[in-house]
Amino acid sequence: MMDQPSRLFDVIAYQLENYPKEDMLAGKIDGKWKKYSTKEVADLTMQFSSGLLQLGISRGDGTMEGKDKIAIISPNRPEWILTDLACQQTGAVLTPIYPTISQHELAFVLNDGGARILFVSDQEILDKVNGIREQLPHLKEIFSFDQLPGVRHWTEVLTLGTPADYPTIEAIKKATDPEELMTIIYTSGTTGTPKGVMLSHRNVMSNVVACTPYLPVSSNARALSFLPLNHIFERMVTYVYLTAGVPIYYAENMDSIAENLREVKPTIFTTVPRLLEKVYEKIMTKGLELKGIKRGLFFWALELGKQYEINKSQGWWYNLQLSIANALVFKKWREALGGNIQAVVTGAAACQMRLLKIFTAGRIPVLEGYGLTETSPVISVNRVAEKDRMFGTVGPIISGIEVKLAEDGEILCKGPNITMGYYKRPDLTADAIKDGWFHTGDIGVLVNNQFLKITDRKKELFKTSGGKFVAPQPIENKFKESPYIEQIMVVGEDHKFTAALIVPSFPNLKNWCDKKGLAYATNEGIVQLPEVKELFQQALDKYNQFFSHVEQLKKFQLMPQEWTVDGGELTPTLKLKRKVILEKYRDVIEAMYN
Repeated sequence: MMDQPSRLFDVIAYQLENYPKEDMLAGKIDGKWKKYSTKEVADLTMQFSSGLLQLGISRGDGTMEGKDKIAIISPNRPEWILTDLACQQTGAVLTPIYPTISQHELAFVLNDGGARILFVSDQEILDKVNGIREQLPHLKEIFSFDQLPGVRHWTEVLTLGTPADYPTIEAIKKATDPEELMTIIYTSGTTGTPKGVMLSHRNVMSNVVACTPYLPVSSNARALSFLPLNHIFERMVTYVYLTAGVPIYYAENMDSIAENLREVKPTIFTTVPRLLEKVYEKIMTKGLELKGIKRGLFFWALELGKQYEINKSQGWWYNLQLSIANALVFKKWREALGGNIQAVVTGAAACQMRLLKIFTAGRIPVLEGYGLTETSPVISVNRVAEKDRMFGTVGPIISGIEVKLAEDGEILCKGPNITMGYYKRPDLTADAIKDGWFHTGDIGVLVNNQFLKITDRKKELFKTSGGKFVAPQPIENKFKESPYIEQIMVVGEDHKFTAALIVPSFPNLKNWCDKKGLAYATNEGIVQLPEVKELFQQALDKYNQFFSHVEQLKKFQLMPQEWTVDGGELTPTLKLKRKVILEKYRDVIEAMYN
């Protein structure tokens, strides 16, 4: 029997030997699922690798500069993983890029990474690339996954493939050291120019091996994938699935997730808290439309969920009520997610405590984890086993790595998952990795000497003019529990008090206004209504009591437009770009202090 994979491409042979699947990968084409068996993936990847060799792609001398670079800009689909695997088998380096990237950043990433070949999915992305084509001297070829005019289809690479190359590919695979550079992932981060995080096979594979025992993955499981594969979290989890023999179905797009969950009936998926919040908001909207006994039952179940505790018995009476709530109410929530969910894994930002409690009470365990691109990515995660889960924390540290807290509380990490460094930026690498310890920039504490809890971003702490430190994230997370608050950013650096910019949840707010008989024509109009301002003042009064005097919000400004990735206010993982927002709304912020 084959050893545990040590390089990512080894997972193909490993799955083929241990649990070959009819549906190793599956994507929707014209309304029907197209499935790729393990054998097909193995054959296609060889053909694809050979085609890349015919196009002149090589691993050179195996060094980071010697290896050819390939870039990919595409939403999740089976072709994405086929490209990743084929690229690895030729010894080339793949640079995945967010489809939502701006043209300015795209030009920087393609040039800095020196991509020779680019794979794009659709016309919109191709247009974005064509708009900066003359700025890309390295780029020799563009291939597309959809059939597009004026550009070669990816299957043309397959037709270039020849079995005569297969011995060469096997020799490349044999020569590939797990410590070799495998991918460069550019993180836009919340500041400045993107920086290329270099990860080796060993970096990511060590994370795959460490995380697999903590998740409900087996050859009987099934996954739905929709978190962007260009994010290392979804890509690493993909290799967990492939190693464990879990078929992967790719959601068609973000709008079809609900429908795809019901079709695929997955046992596991990964997500970000914002998507869970949206699921919850949809459920709440439906709950608010109920009448009579059904409405009463819905809100009774919700209250029970909010009181749920893990690893702590609440007595037979609570347990009896919860089992009734599960049979009558939460059962429908589970059915909406396909009816088979054993775990939902969430990362990238803090998940609201009430969501963790309610979903878990409804037998939909949400496992919150933590990590960075630079740590391949998982540092800690809550486990399926309840003794290794704690609400409000990001779980125990995974095996095989060390974590310690610096004097100022910064989380430092050491282990096989730590990045090789930043591409062409030894200065940034030296700043981030000292004596083998990667400095995460996050502040945390260890609860019960076991569970890691993130308290803030080191860079996001600010000082008021009174010299007091304020950590914005816990305040923002608490205020987002309001059904009327979609997004919020706490401000107050060098000012005498703390305030906030608030983007309302416009669907919920409009619903509230309609019930009150309040007239409005636009978002701009609705945020000016005195009754609406009073509603948000009540939210301030309610949530401020959880914080110290210096942390309490004294003023707020309602924003008429949601912050988006395209608008430049959010990173692709939906984190606030604080500097951008501060700059963009400087006048609005200053007005609160004048």
